[in-house]
Amino acid sequence: MNIKINTMEDLDKNLNKLPIQAIRDIDKRIKDWMCCEGSSIDDPYIKQQFRYAENLINGR
Repeated sequence: MNIKINTMEDLDKNLNKLPIQAIRDIDKRIKDWMCCEGSSIDDPYIKQQFRYAENLINGR
């Protein structure tokens, strides 16, 4: 069964399945993005971070 990450809540629930280096990287990228004026948690860049986490967890 593949893990799907579509929200921050999904990401939070699955952090224990990710290497610490990936968690730090994703966290920094999301924080940096959200500091930009006009950014949103629904932006494609954030969705890309979710897909990256999914791929790591699902072994892709």
